Amino acid sequence: MKINFVLNGREIGLTVPSDVRVVDLLREELDLTGTKESCGSGECGACTILVDGQSRLSCLMLAAQLQGREVTTIEGLSGAAGRHPVQEAFVQAGAVQCGFCTPGMVLAAVDLLGRRPDPSRSEIREGLSGNLCRCTGYQKIVDAVEMAALREEG
Repeated sequence: MKINFVLNGREIGLTVPSDVRVVDLLREELDLTGTKESCGSGECGACTILVDGQSRLSCLMLAAQLQGREVTTIEGLSGAAGRHPVQEAFVQAGAVQCGFCTPGMVLAAVDLLGRRPDPSRSEIREGLSGNLCRCTGYQKIVDAVEMAALREEG
């Protein structure tokens, strides 16, 4: 099946099998390996991408669902000016350890801050609750999202 969508600001046209998942398309066909697969069942958030600005689990989406949509992966988040403010906050807060969950966590945070520019710490925890991390204990991740929110305010 033929699909057309915008990926990280670039128009893409592909022919894909009707049963290919987005996570597999991104990683295996488009070589965008920042999107991780861990659980394969929508439980961990490692495969989070933005579709039309909203976080989505790419392991639960078929490539056909991208038709006409705008997709952002972690590779497309940075711009010419450098890292996205959320990425920069993750670095500065020490919210990255092994890094496996980081792309999905960052994209979920970008979505959260797009919807709630000034979230409380409780709202940050709730907004990231679908993303699991085995390393950090979440405190530094929450700190990073709070730091990014403050930067975007000021």
